Amino acid sequence: MYCNYCGRQIQDDAILCGYCGQRVGYVAPPAPKLMRPPKGSPERKIAGVCAGFAQYFDLDVTIVRVVWLILAVFGGGAGLLAYIIAWIIMPEAQPGTAMTPIPQPYHQ
Repeated sequence: MYCNYCGRQIQDDAILCGYCGQRVGYVAPPAPKLMRPPKGSPERKIAGVCAGFAQYFDLDVTIVRVVWLILAVFGGGAGLLAYIIAWIIMPEAQPGTAMTPIPQPYHQ
């Protein structure tokens, strides 16, 4: 087995590279954060709440918007109230950091 970072040959059962000290094998991605896209983002229509939920749950934003609309119309206003509460509670991401996938190191 080879280290993904320095390219040297290491033991097959190694967790850390003995040469560069980097962790080899599976690297878990960081936990997603529930954030609204920044102002001016093309994903954002009103406040970016649906786009934030779609990114967090890895869904299509159109599906989230349709479900939220159905909940707002037929839910006795619960969807509208939940949208306003989410708008207030969800933080807005900084420009350039939201809605971008995190690159993973190359693994063999």
